[in-house]
Amino acid sequence: MPFWDRKTDTRLIVGLGNPGTKYADNRHNIGFMCLDHFAQNLNLTFAQSRCQAKVAEGRIADRTTIFAKPQTFMNNSGDSVGGLVRKFKVKRENLIIIHDDMDLPSGRIRIRLGGSSGGHHGINSIIEHLGNQDFIRVRVGIGRPNGTESGKMGEDEVITYVLGDFTAEEKTVMKDVIPCVGEVLQSLLKDGLTTTMNKFNSTDFRKKPN
Repeated sequence: MPFWDRKTDTRLIVGLGNPGTKYADNRHNIGFMCLDHFAQNLNLTFAQSRCQAKVAEGRIADRTTIFAKPQTFMNNSGDSVGGLVRKFKVKRENLIIIHDDMDLPSGRIRIRLGGSSGGHHGINSIIEHLGNQDFIRVRVGIGRPNGTESGKMGEDEVITYVLGDFTAEEKTVMKDVIPCVGEVLQSLLKDGLTTTMNKFNSTDFRKKPN
């Protein structure tokens, strides 16, 4: 039976980022930004603290849905997510992670089930703690500086870039991306993975030349 038909299953949506105002506008915090926007539209607030995360709870498509922002810092996201999965007895296929992705241009969104971490330390931490890759990822593109190719950036360069704030141009793009991620989440919860992938994986908010 598809996961969205299991009426008693709890779903867990996690936005990844780093806690604190210092990091609030960083590219690495787009997961927090997207989840904040989605929760706000549902009139939910992150008023609870569970398993080292700020947590909100709501009902979507007649199912309990937990929203969480880990406060462990990105590289240790699995500490929080693993605890939440166990506490709320969340099945792997009912776990959705929103995170930044340098391998996608800014303005692109990709949804997929499973796969490696792609070098993302937060995802890697989650995989290590769960012992399983089979959860849904909503990957939000942040691109690379000056079109740098994968594998040609040192670790320090990567850290500087992802912990940098969005530029004014990038913020304009993200104003369209962030609400679209909310639509992706609604679709995942109501219509399922395949329909959502077919609908949104071709979305591109990059500005095209006139």
